[in-house]
Amino acid sequence: MLDTKGGVQRTCTISVGDLSSSIVHPREVFTEAVRASAASLIVAHNHPSGDPTPSPEDAAVTHRLCEAGELLGIELLDHVILGDNRWISLKEKGLL
Repeated sequence: MLDTKGGVQRTCTISVGDLSSSIVHPREVFTEAVRASAASLIVAHNHPSGDPTPSPEDAAVTHRLCEAGELLGIELLDHVILGDNRWISLKEKGLL
């Protein structure tokens, strides 16, 4: 969660998944952001397979988070996927 100047205000873990999936809902993500009075946020998750390539589900969750953020006035700046010492930015991939 970031403040109005882009400084990191707070970090938190929203969900811990299993080997193949994790349930993420905008409600849980933005509950924490609203509590922290965040101006914007960056979300990140890992792919245990080591391949950080975004899945269709990753793109769908990102889209839902963007829409929720627009309604709440909390901008989603990026969604980063980590895997095997590599990372992919969905913003850089044009998926945000």
